[in-house]
Amino acid sequence: MSDSTSDLLEEICTERESVDSSTLEQIVILAVEIAREGREGRKIGTIFTVGDSEAVLEHSRPMILDPLKGHASADTSIKSANVRETLKELAQLDGAFVIDNRGTALSAARYLDADTAGIDMPLGLGSRHMAGAAITKHTGCVSVVVSTSAIVRLFDNGELVAEVIPELWILNRYSSHIDAPLLTRSDEQMTVLSRME
Repeated sequence: MSDSTSDLLEEICTERESVDSSTLEQIVILAVEIAREGREGRKIGTIFTVGDSEAVLEHSRPMILDPLKGHASADTSIKSANVRETLKELAQLDGAFVIDNRGTALSAARYLDADTAGIDMPLGLGSRHMAGAAITKHTGCVSVVVSTSAIVRLFDNGELVAEVIPELWILNRYSSHIDAPLLTRSDEQMTVLSRME
């Protein structure tokens, strides 16, 4: 990752109050890799929740037997290249990942069960985005949603706060879903759109 890409991500990750910014940045990078690479020749979508993991676990349930359950936290740190590749494989499963502030992947393939009342979702964004927004409204986490259209979106306090467009060719055809004045920053790797505060 180039220094300019790191600067782009650092800015949107440090604005989040309730999560560890370095962990969030690592998850955004992983999400961008998933958006770019897909799996086995197809684009995939997934959700990562970062921070307030106990509350997220209370507002979610496993959809299948949890593939991360029972592993030592040292074996599920997102700092490990092996864990990052494992998470990319597990992203093909339906459901969300729960990541704590230390960067430990606690759970995978979770159904996020948070009330969506009061969530104002832009048209064109689906149930994955709604679930990502809702969980952030009811907990202190930030969600990072990878869309099958290869866009990565960050939700905080029930609102869409940033979009990361990893492919330059997408930018030419894209109009932002963020309903606020935008701050746009780009480098040779990606473009980041975020709300101007």
